[in-house]
Amino acid sequence: MIKTAVMGYGTIGSGVVEILEQNKDVIAKRAGQEVELKYVLDLREFPDSPVADKIIHDFKTIETDEEVKIVVEAMGGLNPAYPFVKACLLGGKHVVTSNKALVAAYGTELLEIAREKKVNFFFEASVGGGIPIIRPLYRCLMGERIEEISGILNGTTNYILTKMDKEGESFENALKEAQNLGYAERNPEADVEGHDTCRKIAILTAMATGKEVNYEDIYTEGITKITDIDFKYAEKMGASVKLLGTSRMKDGRVNAYVAPVMLDKTNPLYAVNDVFNGIMVKGNMLGTSMFYGSGAGKLPTASAVVADIIEAAQNLEDHVEIGWTEEKQAIEPMDQASFRYFVRIAGSYRNKEQDVKSLFGKVEVYELYGMDEFAILTQEMKEGEFKAAAIAFDTKEQAQSDFGIKQMIRAML
Repeated sequence: MIKTAVMGYGTIGSGVVEILEQNKDVIAKRAGQEVELKYVLDLREFPDSPVADKIIHDFKTIETDEEVKIVVEAMGGLNPAYPFVKACLLGGKHVVTSNKALVAAYGTELLEIAREKKVNFFFEASVGGGIPIIRPLYRCLMGERIEEISGILNGTTNYILTKMDKEGESFENALKEAQNLGYAERNPEADVEGHDTCRKIAILTAMATGKEVNYEDIYTEGITKITDIDFKYAEKMGASVKLLGTSRMKDGRVNAYVAPVMLDKTNPLYAVNDVFNGIMVKGNMLGTSMFYGSGAGKLPTASAVVADIIEAAQNLEDHVEIGWTEEKQAIEPMDQASFRYFVRIAGSYRNKEQDVKSLFGKVEVYELYGMDEFAILTQEMKEGEFKAAAIAFDTKEQAQSDFGIKQMIRAML
């Protein structure tokens, strides 16, 4: 029998406890022996819960108990999650976590400690919730050279953008609805500004390259500037807007970013709606595969955590080599990335056609009835080239006391 402890009895932690009990026989069969929950660490009391007799408040109880072989970190955040997880690994315990902030900030150090102590640090649930993506990268695709990972990695922002797209909601109203349904926090900054997606694409990029990726090096742009007008243009173009985390890897160079991107109906991610996530992985031999499902939620995320518990149980005496090394992976400047650009411009195209063509080259033009503006879709160009053209265009507009560019969205059409 293997003894385990869960740190944090919130949404994910309680889900893990529920699955350990409900699927006890399945877990025992696949782990090779029964997995028993010994402790649940939390600051609160849960007198009416099934684990009332297992609740403890002192981390030292777990740290010093040699019976506890596997520890689940489901507290979230960095403090006290980081020192607790580090202490468990140093103490020779296997650790499983769903905490993307922890993995993004301290994953390199924690993976190195796990190697030294010949234990395991697993984090399948940190990226796609219930979607298997970490394990496929280090097992199923281990013979591939990964060339690109691109995905919708945040259910909250995808829900908001879906409401704007399908129901014509404003960003503000869609956000309020997401908050009322519990999809978005009262302070939704981590989601809507793209920080959550950034940490996840950093983890996936590190898995693909085998090198440390600093999430702070990744260009990150959220969805707060996207409007219902943008979706009206998108509908006319047979497209939609999604928040993507993308990493492209070629010849040791990596371009990674988080940004709203306009996608047409031929892109598999176009059809990923509501709170669902979708992740596309391109290998040099396999080509493109896609992983789709519930990217968050109590039981889907807990299911991924339990899978890690089982793998740890199967390898109690062995270290499973996953993750990345301490070698740093440089991230290319965003100016080197190439896109087509959707650009909304105030005024009439007829009056600005010459300037548009001289600065942006060949473009497709779109107009909405009754709007004192128009939109263009450029040919593919580097971000740095587009910025220079946009600055030059705005400078001309200001000199003529006219309004310039109102909106820009990168496009893969």
